[in-house]
Amino acid sequence: MRLLKYGEDGELTITSFDDNAIPPYAILSHTWGADTEEVTFTDLTKSSGKDKPGYKKIRFCGEQASKDGLEYFWIDTCCINKENQAKLSLAIDSMFRWYRNSARCYVYLADVSSQTSNTNLEPSLQRSRCVVEFFSREWCKLSDKISLKSNIHKVTAIPYEALEGAPLSQFSVEERFQWRQNRHTKLKEDAAYSLSSIFDVDIAPVYGEGGEEAFRQLHNKIQCLRDLYATDPRKDKKRIEETKGGLLADSYR
Repeated sequence: MRLLKYGEDGELTITSFDDNAIPPYAILSHTWGADTEEVTFTDLTKSSGKDKPGYKKIRFCGEQASKDGLEYFWIDTCCINKENQAKLSLAIDSMFRWYRNSARCYVYLADVSSQTSNTNLEPSLQRSRCVVEFFSREWCKLSDKISLKSNIHKVTAIPYEALEGAPLSQFSVEERFQWRQNRHTKLKEDAAYSLSSIFDVDIAPVYGEGGEEAFRQLHNKIQCLRDLYATDPRKDKKRIEETKGGLLADSYR
C-alpha cells in the first residue's frame, strides 16, 4: 500500500508499505474530476501536478490528517499506478480493506455547501455523488457517520446494522445489490468491480469489457461461491458456538 505524507519541509512524499507494516492513516473518499484535473501517481513521481485543481484535495486531506494526529494519508487518484495493470488489479481487490482499516475516512462532498442547513442536508446528500466524517466544498466539516446515520440510511438504503459494522455476510446477495442503487462511477466497469469486496470475491478488472460484461463476471463469481457453500461456514461456526455454550477460553489458540 502506498501512503502520502507531508514532510517538515512541506514537500509531499509517497511511500510503499508491506501489509504487515502499514502505519495508521487517513483516507479520502471523493468524486473524481476530469482526468486532466486530478493529480496522478505519475505526477507525484515527477514532483508535478501542484497546479491541478485536484491538488487542493491532497492538501486538505494532509492538513486534516495532521490535525487528527496522523502522519499518513491515502487518496486513490494518486496512490494507485493505473498504468500498471497488475498494481491496478491488486488495488481494486484491496480497496474495501483499505477503507475499512483506515483510522479516519474523510468524505469530501464537492457538491454540498457548508451553508446547507440541517433541514436541507439530507436532500443535498441525496443529490451528492458521494455517499466517517463529511466535509463540504469549502472544506468545512459537516458531521460524521454516527450523527448522519439516519440520513445515510435513507439516501443509500444501507441497513443500520451494516452502517454500525455488522458482518456483510449477514445480508443476502440481493440485499447487498440494492445498496448500489443511484450510484454512479466514472468508468462503467467500476460499478461492478467496486462491489467485489462486498461479496467477498476477487475480480480481475478488464477495462473496456463494458458494464454489462463486468456485472456478468461478478454474478458468475458470486454464483460460484454459492455452489461451493452447501452452507455458510461462518453461520455454521456461529450456530455451533451458540448451541454448545460458547468457546472454551483460549482453546482456539
